[in-house]
Amino acid sequence: MKQILPEVDLERRLVISVKAKGKTTLRRSFPVGFPVRIGRLNDCHICLPILAVSRCHATLTLSEQGLELVESSSQGTRVGSELVRGVTALFQTNSLELHIGGYQLDCRVEEREHGAPDIRRAIHQKLIERLDLARTPRGQQVTDELRKDVLDVLEQLVLEERVPLHLRAKIVRDVADEALGLGPLETLLSDPNVSEIMVVDPNVIYVERDGRLELTGRSFSDADAVRAVIERIVTPLGRRIDEASPLVDARLPDGSRVNAVIPPLALRGPCITIRKFRAGALELKDLIERESLSRDMARFLEAAVRVRKNIVISGGTGSGKTTLLNILSAAIPRGERIVTIEDAAELSLKQSHVVSLESRPPNLEGKGEYTIRDLVKNALRMRPDRIVVGECRGGEALDMLQAMNTGHEGSMTTTHANSPREAVGRLETLCLMSGVELPLVAIRRQIAGSVHLIVQQSRLADGSRKVTSIAEVVEVDERGEVVVRELYSYQVEGTGPDGRIVGKFIATGYLPSFLVELEKVGDAC
Repeated sequence: MKQILPEVDLERRLVISVKAKGKTTLRRSFPVGFPVRIGRLNDCHICLPILAVSRCHATLTLSEQGLELVESSSQGTRVGSELVRGVTALFQTNSLELHIGGYQLDCRVEEREHGAPDIRRAIHQKLIERLDLARTPRGQQVTDELRKDVLDVLEQLVLEERVPLHLRAKIVRDVADEALGLGPLETLLSDPNVSEIMVVDPNVIYVERDGRLELTGRSFSDADAVRAVIERIVTPLGRRIDEASPLVDARLPDGSRVNAVIPPLALRGPCITIRKFRAGALELKDLIERESLSRDMARFLEAAVRVRKNIVISGGTGSGKTTLLNILSAAIPRGERIVTIEDAAELSLKQSHVVSLESRPPNLEGKGEYTIRDLVKNALRMRPDRIVVGECRGGEALDMLQAMNTGHEGSMTTTHANSPREAVGRLETLCLMSGVELPLVAIRRQIAGSVHLIVQQSRLADGSRKVTSIAEVVEVDERGEVVVRELYSYQVEGTGPDGRIVGKFIATGYLPSFLVELEKVGDAC
């Protein structure tokens, strides 16, 4: 019996994007008939927290006739170029631009197809049966011939199954992406505004834009489709994921970092986290323009790299540690030999004399594993001028400190901590995990003698990323504690009218102990 495809109906929704100083600070979606209150009060659906906005400034509703605006403020609302005040107006359009108290509200009507996921699932199943894709090994490389066959069959299927005309191109694209590529992740990966993609389960996909999480509304056909995408990513890299090894770190061809977890560890089904690789390499001047650090801080860090100071970049997950590490590495002179060591290769150094090493997990027999610590030890035999470790998260921290203190000055690494002081404690703990029986005071002396600077990278509550502290590791005091002296810091002063955190970078007044060395690089500091 011929399968009857589900009916498709269109759901209309009102999407409002709030912009301040050209940046989108809020994006929300509302159904038909929902009166959206816009105003200064916290209980408004769109809250604009400045005095230039009335407590309940206006109400906007998407109706069957169009966009209905009820303006109830004393200041008025600018619709496009026209100022309206105290009126009710109906706009028979799918988009509207409102200006309220310095904010710009882009209001548009979007249509979403109900039933489209079910159509996609049914077409995908028929494609598998028609081409016998079920017997194709997961992770197999896609050839031009296979892609052509898939597209030809999909064109036939959408005709045979009488898919609505307005959905045909989208269904062909979505099913082809799922059968041959990364499914609904393909368009998210190509979106330059998306910095991170998070697949919670087959039906829930979030992204990060401008430091804020957004639900995409996209989905996979089922858990098997997510699993196939994971296999497609990890197999070419010689890695595996199965019930015996249910989590894996990998990377995409463009350098984006991937983490995947499958059942039984992931209870809701296979999940994927992708931290996208930025196509154009950032520079210190870009961080200055984004107000991630001050010009003086940038010049100081660049000079510190040039005079071969050992630097640890500290911060939380997603704070931008690796990005900052990559940027600072650009200041390393081109005549030096650099060895980079990572779990999943992300660093992209501009110098020509760079040896890039990547750890390897064990194979099916449990052999062939090479850890970060193994690679750090081996790097010492490779005559490096500097060693750059993507992240210290285990016993390799002790080997890294020894390398910094035995002829490899100017080396850099990152670690997870919330402040420079906590970063020292984190290094102490990691050294204790090395299995080498050393007293704590010896480890602290090793840290004080090896690490010169700790740079704290933070992601603030508004999603912005900033260098919140630069501190010098000075010495071990008479109590056996490592002395950390802050040179620069970021002080939060409040919240601006656009909801962004307002603050300033300050120099604490302490001068680094290596000031004479910095003077040798002239204008760089």
